[in-house]
Amino acid sequence: CARQRRAPAEAMALSGLRVLELAGLAPAPFCGMILADFGAQVVRVDRLSQAGEVFAEADVQARGKRSLALDLKRPQGAVALRRLCRGADVLIEPFRHGVMERLGLGPEVLLQENPGLIYARLTGFGQRGKYAKSAGHDINYLALSGVLSKLGRKNENPCAPANLLADFAGGGVMCALGIVIALFERARSGRGQVIDASMVEGVAYLSSFLWKSQNMGLWRQPRGENLLDSGAPFYEVYRTSDGKFMAVGAIEPKFYNHFIEGLGLNLDELPAQMSFSNWPEMKKKFASIFAQKTQAEWSSIFDSTDACVTPVLSFDDAVSHQHNKERSSFIKNDQGEISPRPAPVLSRTPAVPSCKRDPFRGEHTEEILLEYGFTKQEIAELYTDKVIEFKNLKANL
Repeated sequence: CARQRRAPAEAMALSGLRVLELAGLAPAPFCGMILADFGAQVVRVDRLSQAGEVFAEADVQARGKRSLALDLKRPQGAVALRRLCRGADVLIEPFRHGVMERLGLGPEVLLQENPGLIYARLTGFGQRGKYAKSAGHDINYLALSGVLSKLGRKNENPCAPANLLADFAGGGVMCALGIVIALFERARSGRGQVIDASMVEGVAYLSSFLWKSQNMGLWRQPRGENLLDSGAPFYEVYRTSDGKFMAVGAIEPKFYNHFIEGLGLNLDELPAQMSFSNWPEMKKKFASIFAQKTQAEWSSIFDSTDACVTPVLSFDDAVSHQHNKERSSFIKNDQGEISPRPAPVLSRTPAVPSCKRDPFRGEHTEEILLEYGFTKQEIAELYTDKVIEFKNLKANL
């Protein structure tokens, strides 16, 4: 992170882009962080503090953002946001269908006042449909997309992989992609547009390979018995003697041959690789062999081969692994917190993630409003009327 400070901010791909992100949980903050990492000026519009909040200051994806605390439920607050949107390029809103319209902040209002605005609506179920106004979480969006039915081991219930797929991949990443696409089109037309980013559809789109490969025979067996879903003995995770794990992805015959050699076995004495009936037996055999050596020992055996066998690393081990260190794949901020470096890596305009701590709610309220054309008197009136909030209550107005 210290090395990256040398890169000028104007060298980033999204430098100068003004983004307003209405505070939410998980997907929308991640979308905003992606834009901030690549140079956008992202303002997180926070709610005012309330007693007994469970998720107060819970946004851990606020890197590079600033915070403005604004009560959108008050007419003055809604008017203030409309004014902010007139000077913004992008608005990210994470509320269920109809919430922004009830506040008088729907796209038909904001786009009329700023025809170039990219209005990104990031929700679980989308803006239309039976569930458009329903609550949900990652596991629900996975379920409705069909993807959850494919995840899990043989004879076990479907299992969601934390909340990575729908929230972050199908939600945050897909929304960021939609924003960049809309900005690219705006460069030609000069017009903004509304993005309907549904996590159900986002994660379904991610699973296009699963849908389009159904007739190839990859998914003919029940869940957990196919080539890529833990059915195959050569696409599996095995426990080592020290209680750690190795990941095996030796699908192609040439890789499988190297894998068998690394295990110390003779290929001619084993069943054919694609003999489905022998897969359970081969799993047991491979498992017993992996259990005889430590993860480090297996890594030393396979690291110099094309067997597609790698150690399953903890977060701490991933940070210290030689490959990741050589690529500077993880960064440390000023508070010593370690996180993944933004991806992908651009050759001329790379992301330069902020090393500063995440903002407190309302920390930048005054400076943001001043930047967007509010006078000090207007700001003072909003504060007196309890429409805005400052982290530092002694802010000089």
